[in-house]
Amino acid sequence: MAVVTMKQLLDSGAHFGHQTRRWNPKMKRFIFTDRNGIYIIDLQQTLTYIDKAYEFVKETVAHGGTILFVGTKKQAQESIAEEATRVGMPYVNQRWLGGMLTNFSTVHKRLQRLKELEAMEQTGGFEGRTKKEILMLTREKNKLERSLGGIRDMQKVPSAIWVVDTNKEHLAVNEAIKLGIPVIAILDTNCDPDQVNYPIPGNDDAIRSAALLTKVVASAVAEGLQARAGQGAGEKQDAEGAEPLAEWEQELLAGATAGTAEGEAAAAPETSTDAS
Repeated sequence: MAVVTMKQLLDSGAHFGHQTRRWNPKMKRFIFTDRNGIYIIDLQQTLTYIDKAYEFVKETVAHGGTILFVGTKKQAQESIAEEATRVGMPYVNQRWLGGMLTNFSTVHKRLQRLKELEAMEQTGGFEGRTKKEILMLTREKNKLERSLGGIRDMQKVPSAIWVVDTNKEHLAVNEAIKLGIPVIAILDTNCDPDQVNYPIPGNDDAIRSAALLTKVVASAVAEGLQARAGQGAGEKQDAEGAEPLAEWEQELLAGATAGTAEGEAAAAPETSTDAS
């Protein structure tokens, strides 16, 4: 059963690539045609690659893995935080700090500092200090929370990362490659497919497209978590493995359920086909 439909992809604008003068020739095999100077992505391939990425994410999480969601561009920030939070996964949606993966021991120390400051604030640790000291500590806490809040509970480097716009998130992608961490990502027509282990050809500039594909990855995580928790129990109750996931299916498998409209509406409030 498909995890997303062709209609959902079309409605989200996932097929719109960049202007023909702004492309990566390595993406040629994923391009269907061009229209009015804009490349159109082959969504049949997108569906196939979605299935591969979905299965990888599901199995990775089912075996105890963690997926780090990364998307700092404006179009992706909301869906990255929302979907990662929905399934209890870490995320970065503000600014990628160099060394978040390759120098995780230092990042972990900053996370401990964040928790220390939060504990001080909640238990009255700021009392007895001058207004200037309290202001400085509060600013430090807010800064750490903004930059590291999404990974506050990440105890080690992730098993894989999900990326919206590999060009913008080149630091994250390069760090993952250096550590041998699999990269799952949306591949727009200006991206380099050689950097991605599990590519999903699509529009990484449209809000609805980024949101829909991020939702798909999050739902793969959810299915993996259920498999991890239930192990063989679900298989004994339902040979097809679909029944325990009825709630997720109503959101995502719109092509085969009555929840098509709901699944599409949940993707995002608005679409953008900006190819600039």
